[in-house]
Formats: sequence, structure tokens, C-alpha cells
Amino acid sequence: MQKEAYFYVGKIVRKYSFKGEVIIKIDRDTPEIITELESVLVAMGDNLVPFFMEKNSWQKPLQLRVKFEDVNSESDADSLINRDVFLPKELLPKKSGTEFYKAEVISFKVEDIQYGYVGIIKGVNEKTPQTLLEVIDESGRLVLIPSDAFIKRIDYDNQIVFVETPEGLLDLRF
Repeated sequence: MQKEAYFYVGKIVRKYSFKGEVIIKIDRDTPEIITELESVLVAMGDNLVPFFMEKNSWQKPLQLRVKFEDVNSESDADSLINRDVFLPKELLPKKSGTEFYKAEVISFKVEDIQYGYVGIIKGVNEKTPQTLLEVIDESGRLVLIPSDAFIKRIDYDNQIVFVETPEGLLDLRF
């Protein structure tokens, strides 16, 4: 399985009970559909392994309590702690306008309406007050573009994010 065809859902962060239940800390970008699915994919080394859910429920906001099939003890659950969880990208409900999922814009080109080609999106950083597109330019340098303020349009068919940045922003490269 190629990880490019999947999107990050969250991480298994801890055990919940002695019966093998675990807590998945869900990424805030993940749609609610996860609770309706039969299975998720768990990263095991370089592979994504399907794990079927017997039951799940929200423990707290963004914390999903899950009982997987064949995970019946604390030691079974221990082997899953700190593992990333993924789903196929085709399960993402479509967004429109300037809304996007982090997973779907990775590898999109970025074009500035005024200045032209900027680079390729390599990541989306939500750990700052503003969500930042992490764009790598042709010389391999990093350009940070606040997405909320400057995205004008997303062309999903051609995989291009169109931005309109103020003068000087694209000169800030790392």
C-alpha cells in the first residue's frame, strides 16, 4: 500500500481498559465519518495494516475510544500505542471554494495570481496561530504562506492552489 493514497487520521495514544480498548487522538481535520467505518489502517513499520473496529465512541472531543477485533488484552493494546492511523483519501467528503483537507493539498502546485509559480506544497502547519502552507520552491527553499488569508481558489482537477500574497511575502524564504 502506498501511503500517498491515504490520509492521516490520528494517533493511538493510550490504552483505555484492560480488555484491549485504545484511544485514538483524532486530527482535527478528520471528518466525522470515521465512527461509521468498519476499519482503519494502522501504520506498522512501512506498511498500513487494516484493523477492524468492533465498536467505537467519542471519549472526549477529538478522542475516539476504539475496540479492535483480535485486540483483547492490555499487551495487545500496548503494541498499538504511538501508531499512526490512516484512511483512504477517497473517503474524504469533497470541500469547495477555499476549504481543504491537509491531506488532499499535499503535492499541489502553488501559483500566485500576481507573481506566478511559487512551488509545491509539502506540508500544512496548524501549530501556529494561522494555518501555514509549507511550500518548497524550485531551489528547495521553504516558503510559508498563511492559508486563511491568501488562498483565492483551489483547482482540484489540476492540483493547483491559487494564492494572492502581498508584496514581499514570497521573498521570505528559508
